[in-house]
Amino acid sequence: MIKIKLEKRRYGREVTIIEGLDEREVNLKKLASQLKSRLATGGTYKNGRIELQGDHRHRVKEILVEMGFPEENIIIVE
Repeated sequence: MIKIKLEKRRYGREVTIIEGLDEREVNLKKLASQLKSRLATGGTYKNGRIELQGDHRHRVKEILVEMGFPEENIIIVE
């Protein structure tokens, strides 16, 4: 299951977190790079999860489905 959620950081900044990707099957560094360029935002990957600056939950789900991830395995945590 891939979970997409929003975290509030210092000074009210929002960060989109993508968790649940299997590091053995998916190159997280490459996926993070693709998401950052498609969304025109900054971000990183660490501890088996991808962090993107800003609220991109719904757009990230659309992009992951386009890339071939099954839609029923992607949950947006509100």
